[in-house]
Amino acid sequence: MTPIPLAVIGGYLGAGKTTMINALLTNTDGRRVTVLVNDFGSVNIDAALIRERSDDVIGLENGCVCCSIGGKLMETLIDISARETRPDLLVIEASGVSDPVRIAQVGMLDRAFRLQGIVVAVDAERIEETLADAYVGDIARRQIEGATSIVLTKADLISSADVSTVRARLMTIAHTRIMFEADRGKVPNALFFSETPSSREHDASRAFAPSSHLPADLRSVTFCSYERFDRQRLKAACEPFSARLLRAKGFVRLLDGTCAEIHVVGKRWHITRCRDVEETRIVFIGLFEAGDIHRALSAVSASRAEPCSELRE
Repeated sequence: MTPIPLAVIGGYLGAGKTTMINALLTNTDGRRVTVLVNDFGSVNIDAALIRERSDDVIGLENGCVCCSIGGKLMETLIDISARETRPDLLVIEASGVSDPVRIAQVGMLDRAFRLQGIVVAVDAERIEETLADAYVGDIARRQIEGATSIVLTKADLISSADVSTVRARLMTIAHTRIMFEADRGKVPNALFFSETPSSREHDASRAFAPSSHLPADLRSVTFCSYERFDRQRLKAACEPFSARLLRAKGFVRLLDGTCAEIHVVGKRWHITRCRDVEETRIVFIGLFEAGDIHRALSAVSASRAEPCSELRE
């Protein structure tokens, strides 16, 4: 069966994770979303708050560190993947003092799931104070370092100059360059959902709208070619874009005569054998120029004589 997309939402205490999830649940376009809440303490308040928007919420209490909930998490994931009607997306809200990367790693042990992203909320008003704290600064820093995308919350509470300062500070810590500002918890659906790459009607404007807080150079690019590719050279060609890549997915014709379905989140690749396809077709969403993708991938195709059959934004 098709793997269930898995998104982990992290961020230090009070960063706005629950608000973000509640906003997501009001804008699913009919998709089935299951939420797993890894709260800190024996009473799962976050799960109770989220249940006001969805019946499909599962609480994991005492989630101060990943190892303390690892067994329960795996049991829950197995139960979810075995459902007769499986969700279109599983969202795990990591507790404010846990490492979302480690939780994502536990989730990826089950091949029934595929990582969609590690989204880390950052309180723009208090992040400097949090990072400077001798007790919790390292926790917040690790959360930011592990993000595949960062969402600035409460940016409306500080000046635009201070927002710029916070952005510059985060850029010195984060390994990603994908950064958004939340509007009362609302973020682009592209952080959680993605259109199928087999569809020629991929609508980038619909995936990203509505939001006035998107990076001006965020775009969706479709790369198509009838050439075959070596998987290692393809990965090497995409490596320079990893920090600016929100997500990529598609189908690739390989040199060994087989075809593969690929999903890329930052530096994480998931490649699986698939049915034969007539052409390589990959949708890239991120911060880059269309021509950069074209040149990088064309340079590692089996034949460089013919240009891509299609390249669209």
